[in-house]
Amino acid sequence: MKFLNKLERKFGRYAIHNLAAYIIGMYVIGYVFYFFMPDIFQWLTLEPYYILRGQIWRLVTWLLIPPESPGIFTIIMLFFYYSLGISLERAWGAFRFNVYILLGMISTVLGAFLLYAILGGGRLFGNAFFSTYYINMSIFLAFAMSYPNERVYLYFFIPVKMKWMGYLYLFFIVYSFVTTSWVGRVAILASLLNFIVFFLITRDYRRISPGEFKRRYDFKKNVQPNPRRSGGSGPVTKHKCAVCGRTELDGDDLEFRFCSKCDGNYEYCQDHLFTHKHVHKN
Repeated sequence: MKFLNKLERKFGRYAIHNLAAYIIGMYVIGYVFYFFMPDIFQWLTLEPYYILRGQIWRLVTWLLIPPESPGIFTIIMLFFYYSLGISLERAWGAFRFNVYILLGMISTVLGAFLLYAILGGGRLFGNAFFSTYYINMSIFLAFAMSYPNERVYLYFFIPVKMKWMGYLYLFFIVYSFVTTSWVGRVAILASLLNFIVFFLITRDYRRISPGEFKRRYDFKKNVQPNPRRSGGSGPVTKHKCAVCGRTELDGDDLEFRFCSKCDGNYEYCQDHLFTHKHVHKN
């Protein structure tokens, strides 16, 4: 997380805002090709065999290939993934969401070249193995991890919590991983590497440690009123977590963000941004 903090301070101003809309826009272009120029897809796939022979545009154009065939349910899913992407960008910040998506794309490309090397330079027919399908699924899994109790309406009328949908998606991923060939397994792992890195390596698990529980207990026992509101003489702070009460004075590495799901201006530290109970006035 410290590494990401340093990157954000240095390159955060270059982040692409509303990235989910650009991703959907690329799919729209892909569907135009699907209807009017279907043969062009063979020139767009992620195929290292052809990339190393001069067709370097394939490093990018595979992103134009839609993960599903066109249809009403595909349109619904695209809007659904757009809303998930926007929510994650608001919660994480544009830079971190950019890094998350970019990592998925780069790892997919590296996975394709790894298979190319293992197979001795043969053709992979990249459209069959390497696509944006699992990158989109990583967005869903990230949202399910961040907002496990958020409700979505399956088929518009069946309320389901995101954590149960996440378990279902995870089951399908594991099933595909077990039943496919080892080539497909490399493709799955490469496409989901961004999710693995963010939630199994860089995620801060200190909030569930015994020391963190003791710190919370000591804070609640010895909590002092906020000097800004009580007129005290203590230092003035700009940020304060609505759950644990920590401010920027409690650590140089602490980050604070407002929650777009809460009614009102509630700010949380990185340990409670994804775990707090949303505040609703009604």
